[in-house]
Amino acid sequence: MTKREMFTKIRTAVANDAEMVAFIDHEIELLNRKSATPKKPTKTQVENDGFKAEILETLAQVDAPVTIKELCGACDALADLSNQRVTHMLTDLRKDGKVVRTYEKKVAYFALGSEEEGE
Repeated sequence: MTKREMFTKIRTAVANDAEMVAFIDHEIELLNRKSATPKKPTKTQVENDGFKAEILETLAQVDAPVTIKELCGACDALADLSNQRVTHMLTDLRKDGKVVRTYEKKVAYFALGSEEEGE
């Protein structure tokens, strides 16, 4: 149950107490205002966008499926990043349809393309 749902339930239970209803309405208004404000990307998300461009360039240059370790070795900008961070960026690129992942003997390989082409 969300906070908004809980406040709405409490509001119906204390409908005869004007002070409580006013308080609950104010809290619901704050929740509505908070959810309406657009969120800015974090510093890391902005950095990752730059790294994603580097990943796409490197995959285009290599022009063959590569592992994450090979990808980091082929690109100087990615050399200092952890495998987990690169994996996360590759997952985002897969969701966007820019990168395809294939498995060979339980090892993941990444290349340019979309999942529809790879299947």
